[in-house]
Amino acid sequence: MSELALAAAAGILTVGLLAAIALGRFRTVHARLLGLTLIVGALPIAAVVLSGVVMFDMHADAVLIAVAIASSVVAIGGALLVTRSISRPLGELRASTTRVARGDFSTRVGRRGPAELSEVAAAFNEMTSRLEELFDARRQLVAWASHDLRAPVSSLQAMLEAIEDGVVEPEHYLPAMRQQVHALRVLIDDLFELAQIDADDTAFETSGVSVGPLVESSVEAFAAEASARRINLERRVATGLPDVEVAPEKIERVLRNLLANALRHTPPEGSIVVGVDRVNGTVLVAVDDTGEGIPSGAARTMFDRFWRGDPARDRTRDGAGLGLAIAKGLVERHGGRIWAEEREGGGARIAFTLPLA
Repeated sequence: MSELALAAAAGILTVGLLAAIALGRFRTVHARLLGLTLIVGALPIAAVVLSGVVMFDMHADAVLIAVAIASSVVAIGGALLVTRSISRPLGELRASTTRVARGDFSTRVGRRGPAELSEVAAAFNEMTSRLEELFDARRQLVAWASHDLRAPVSSLQAMLEAIEDGVVEPEHYLPAMRQQVHALRVLIDDLFELAQIDADDTAFETSGVSVGPLVESSVEAFAAEASARRINLERRVATGLPDVEVAPEKIERVLRNLLANALRHTPPEGSIVVGVDRVNGTVLVAVDDTGEGIPSGAARTMFDRFWRGDPARDRTRDGAGLGLAIAKGLVERHGGRIWAEEREGGGARIAFTLPLA
């Protein structure tokens, strides 16, 4: 009898293993869970019935069969509930993925089901939120770029038509045409650099360098303009600073963008100070000015593309509003961070960190 019981147990175990292997051939999670439900319900019946055959006279033990059937029904019901709790969130996630593939980036899914599925839903919602922001930014970029390209092109076209009609001599419009061509070249170069930064395609080699010479060369580049506008431009570099791991020409680009922005917003008799110090294991570079300050709520948006504090300013003279966006991209590519804040006593402060060599 014991041999028969062992043989029955071995047979049920073998059937269970084979059934589990067969479940792996099902294509969908729903089918696999349904198969698991059937296995969970069938194996207890088989085990109990075979035990009854071995231990009892089946004609006299209908109670044993009834218990086996009731237990299996309860097991199948519970397994079906578990299956539904998994397959339903997966179905919602699949449908939401289809909507996103069709371009509906406002799609979100509920965080239901087991913890793993809830985490997947949270990651999916974060992904779609980011995609929505990126596509909105792309639409705004195209709109602003089209606007800023159309203005100088229209101006050049009007001047060329005036020259062709003999209204004015060509020499009359040469300075203005040169200015418009320069504005176009700067805008196109900035757009190209932003595209490289966004595509993570800005390849540059870093090395351990001192920040002091970079600040000095950047300040010297604007010294004449600052003097002509009666703006005091100075640098304050702490002594004994460690080297930083950067691409020197890229950090100079960041500094020059920030200094150009500070000069645009600082009135005559004002001052601009470039300070460098070591803070919390990084080198902190800050550009402080006594200019107009930061408009309310603009501390975060001022690093967006085409942002300007005063929309009425002339873009051909003051730039297209890409300098701070490029500075942010280059700093973050170096592993640092950049931010803006109100300066005590008036004006603005834009600071960024650089990693130590």
